[in-house]
This record gives sequence, structure tokens and C-alpha cells, in this order.
Amino acid sequence: MTTATEVIRALKLRPHPLEWGYFHETYRSMATVQDGTRSMNTAIYYMLTGAGVSEMHRLPGDEIYHWYAGNPLETLLLNPATGRAEMVVLGADVAAGQRPQLVVPGGTWQGSCRGAGPFDFTLIGATMAPGFDSADYVRGGRVKLTKAFPQYAEEIAMRTPQG
Repeated sequence: MTTATEVIRALKLRPHPLEWGYFHETYRSMATVQDGTRSMNTAIYYMLTGAGVSEMHRLPGDEIYHWYAGNPLETLLLNPATGRAEMVVLGADVAAGQRPQLVVPGGTWQGSCRGAGPFDFTLIGATMAPGFDSADYVRGGRVKLTKAFPQYAEEIAMRTPQG
């Protein structure tokens, strides 16, 4: 059985600088957009372990998640432009409604937790075009998001451990 420690070692993952979990950037395009300052696209491995969460945050560009291994990933999406909210579960059990891939539209608040299962980790990939830039990362505040989406108060609280 593969463990989180084995995957971290094999994929050379390190703690994520902006949120919980581990990551490794596997690709950053040499081609650029926006006056040559931003990569055309990027790709990472991202892993959650234990009670770690991908905190509620938003990015200006679309992000695509790809589920790879471990437990399912439960992702909360809150779209302030449309008022639409949904919980999406990424995983291998497509017959149960899980998806192996998810497109998160730019500007959508997103946050994820590890779902239940036999593993001590969840491993996904994330790709972005234009590429990820940490200056674009906006952390979501619990009070503001709960006021806008009160029906998801519990899920928002789980994904905003810093408030």
C-alpha cells in the first residue's frame, strides 16, 4: 500500500507556501503572455494529508484539477458572479458521481478537503493557463463567504481554518 510519505518522497513534494498540503511544480511554459511576464501555462502535483485543507481562495484564471490517487477530494465552489454554489467530489468512483477532472472557472472561490477512504492522502494535479502566479492568489475570509453563501457555512468553516 502506498502512503503519503512514499508519494511525497517519490514525487519530490514540498510544503505549499500559500496553503496547507504539499506540491511540486512539474511544468512551467517558457512561452509567455501578458507582455512577457507570465508563463503561458503551468502544472503541479498537489497533495492533502491528515486534516489539511486547500483553503478557500480564488484565482483570476481557470484552473483544472485532475484526480490521481488516494481518497476522493471534496471541493466547494462558490461563484460570486452567478450566486451558484456546489460541492464536487473528485475521485475514481464515477458510478457514484465522482469525477476524475474538474474545471474551476476563474474568479470562483474554491476550497477542498480530503474525503473519507482508506488512504492517508489525496493526490491531484492542477493546470492553469495563463500560468499560476502567487500574486494572483486571494484567500477567502470566513465571515464574508458565509454571509454570501449561508447554506454552506459548515463547509466554508472547514475550509477557512485561519478565519
